[in-house]
Amino acid sequence: MTSAIAERAPGLLMSEASVARVQAALVEQGLDGWLLFEFRGQNWISSALLGVEHTTRRAWVLVPRAGAPCALVHAIEGSAWRAWPFELERYSGWREMEEKLARMLAGHRRLAMEVSPKSAVPTVDTVPAGALELVRGLGVEPVSSGDLVTTFHSVWSDAQLADHRRAAEVVAEVGKAALHEAARAIERGAPTTEGALSSWILERLRAGGITVEADTHVAVGAGAADPHYAPVGEGAVIGAGRVLLVDLWGRTSTDAVHADQTWMGFLGSALPDRVAEVWSAVKDARDAAVTFLSTRHREKKEVRGFEVDDQARALIQARGFGEFFIHRTGHSIDTRLHGSGPNLDNLESRDDRRLVRGVGFSVEPGVYLPGEFGVRSEINVHWGAAGPEVTPREPQREMLLLLGG
Repeated sequence: MTSAIAERAPGLLMSEASVARVQAALVEQGLDGWLLFEFRGQNWISSALLGVEHTTRRAWVLVPRAGAPCALVHAIEGSAWRAWPFELERYSGWREMEEKLARMLAGHRRLAMEVSPKSAVPTVDTVPAGALELVRGLGVEPVSSGDLVTTFHSVWSDAQLADHRRAAEVVAEVGKAALHEAARAIERGAPTTEGALSSWILERLRAGGITVEADTHVAVGAGAADPHYAPVGEGAVIGAGRVLLVDLWGRTSTDAVHADQTWMGFLGSALPDRVAEVWSAVKDARDAAVTFLSTRHREKKEVRGFEVDDQARALIQARGFGEFFIHRTGHSIDTRLHGSGPNLDNLESRDDRRLVRGVGFSVEPGVYLPGEFGVRSEINVHWGAAGPEVTPREPQREMLLLLGG
């Protein structure tokens, strides 16, 4: 697979230079082409790569390993495809569509499509079953486009990386400040709630320029034992003697990538032994994942998503909390919070996609003890030319003690 970093923007497949990079990757992977199916944004990856406007009828785009791309679109969809710079053929009825699709695909046997065997990677399993049935009926073997999607959709541009760095510092400052705000409310004699603190966080994210898809999960005590807990209404009162988890994220524009972090505090002056034990396991698992990435980069060895998950999970298992680490170690981040690139996952799925230069992802091991508390430590990592770059610049090293000096 080509190691070149692709341009990262909607409409990637709209220039000859970009198509040439895709074709080099197709040759390297031994594929006859990349077949994209588009219908009402159902396959959101094809929508982003093609940069077409809203569609209401089925469309097919073939990028062959050699030669010019071609699109087969409905006769009434001219406006949606007016920016398409390559060959375009129209159909009006389903019979005509199938006949022209057969001619388009003639001689092509292995085509990349947004599929995943057994739906192992759901984020790239977006082509409807009926469309696949039609393609297979024409003698074509659909092959997962997962590695192509990683390189040509999920890689961050230099501008996105620079923006993410700035956003990550804002998110970190708001996360830490939120923990202290909860403590100040207790000291004032008017403890806040999960819901009220969530609103406080969102206001400060917006003030810091995190204005797109900004959100947060605030969980205190047993609520933090649910990895996707979100309060209903005001939620629980945030009182003394409890673990407090603040998960917050967002981006600065629709072209930016997200910053996504989790910060932990304890509303007391000393950590209970059990909380300290869990925090140590989670933090060390996070750092083990980053160390593994650094080692692989130094040794100039490739890394696959499941391997990073194995490192973090093994440490937590060795500390005796393996059964309580119930989600993957990390998720891809691009213009979607949970992006289409490789996840750090050998639990929910075995993600064997390679981390190509330029992708970003979270590292967020956690331990969740039902009825007690949960602990997660989340940072983001950009897999760049110099190895793994962690954001924010200063990750959380100790659980913050929020009361009693």
